[in-house]
Amino acid sequence: MSEPGSPAATPAPSSVRKVVVASLIGTSLEWYDFFIYGTAAALVFNKLFFPSFEPLVGTLLAFTTYAVGFIARPLGGVVFGHYGDKLGRKNVLVVTLLLMGISTFAIGLLPTYAVLGVGAPLLLVLLRFVQGLGLGGEWGGAVLMTLESGQSDRRGLNASWPQVGVPIGLLLANGVLSVMGAITSEQAFLSWGWRVPFLLSGLLVLVGLWIRLTIAESPMFAAVEASEAKADAPVVEVLRRYPKQVLLAIGARIGVDVAFYTFVLFITTYIATYLGLPREYALNAVLIAAAIQVVAIPFFGHLSDRIARRPVYLAGAIGAAVWVFVFFALIDTGQFVLIMLAAVVALIFHAAMYGPQAAFIAEMFPTQVRYTGASMGYQLAGILGGALAPIISVALLDRFDTSVVVSIYAVAMLLVTIVCVFVAPETSKADLSAEAAPR
Repeated sequence: MSEPGSPAATPAPSSVRKVVVASLIGTSLEWYDFFIYGTAAALVFNKLFFPSFEPLVGTLLAFTTYAVGFIARPLGGVVFGHYGDKLGRKNVLVVTLLLMGISTFAIGLLPTYAVLGVGAPLLLVLLRFVQGLGLGGEWGGAVLMTLESGQSDRRGLNASWPQVGVPIGLLLANGVLSVMGAITSEQAFLSWGWRVPFLLSGLLVLVGLWIRLTIAESPMFAAVEASEAKADAPVVEVLRRYPKQVLLAIGARIGVDVAFYTFVLFITTYIATYLGLPREYALNAVLIAAAIQVVAIPFFGHLSDRIARRPVYLAGAIGAAVWVFVFFALIDTGQFVLIMLAAVVALIFHAAMYGPQAAFIAEMFPTQVRYTGASMGYQLAGILGGALAPIISVALLDRFDTSVVVSIYAVAMLLVTIVCVFVAPETSKADLSAEAAPR
């Protein structure tokens, strides 16, 4: 097999750009779907699907349904990772995009508790589960399509582009919700305005699907397929030969996840429900910070190609651990400019971790099981990180009535990430055409 950076294994630059654009657009749309739910859970689901509870308790229950998506993601990662390693990256990405789009569109049509009673939150949970399945399979495929294309010395940059789908999806989700909140009254927003962003997903997915169907298969997977070297049972192979890599991937991500959902999701609950400030403060601050991340994530991905993955990753984790205390201190001022500053700096530190993260995790596994191994490590961390972070943060705030405990929780998780990244091997110079993964 040729080296990843050799002409035999590397498509033309125009082909690589097409893969990057297709992955970025598809991932942005999937994250739009995912974040629409998270923001709606913080703003309206507590009132529409759990109306008989106190506001903070209702929010906690809404975030519990939000967590279901994270629980489903590892299952989606394993299932679609298996087929991605057996049938190809491209085919799986088409299916995951459809799953996300259909389930998100259906949420926009759901009757509320006032109409359907307990059946409403049950259907909400079911559709959230389907969302999680789709996103669980999406990340690995989108990252690998870019990582396994192009030159080996640009893997960090290439793999960071699907990561940019997160702030773009966040921009789209919060932007649409902000517009709907601005043009509708509070009553109209609760009645029908919140549904519009979910229904828009149907149109957006059709665009993403058309683009995704036009790209070619990953050249590295195509080479494995041609050599008939595919793993018979990718999940078993990962668990048998690469358990250390899976554990390191989980640990490397968990703090990143907790920090992110503290910075972009819990901030909405904290500002609107706890501090009693306008929800637009949180939405607009996160919008501005997410716009900066669109540039910061590929910058740090590129920096990890120039320097190495681990130093960039560690700098972001240490910075986030320190900043989380400043973050809440600035928010507590109630001044929008300082709230915006808190969010911007927080997401820059997050970008320093998130930029190199995709390549760092994916490079731990060989091509034959890379989709399964990377997805398993990444998505399992989502349960311990993103799924539990909003629930634990709200519960801690309710119990201790101070943001300090939330900061301590985030720092504890970031310390796990710092240790795992420090222990893990440097992967930026790894030969991905070799059979064994770096140990």
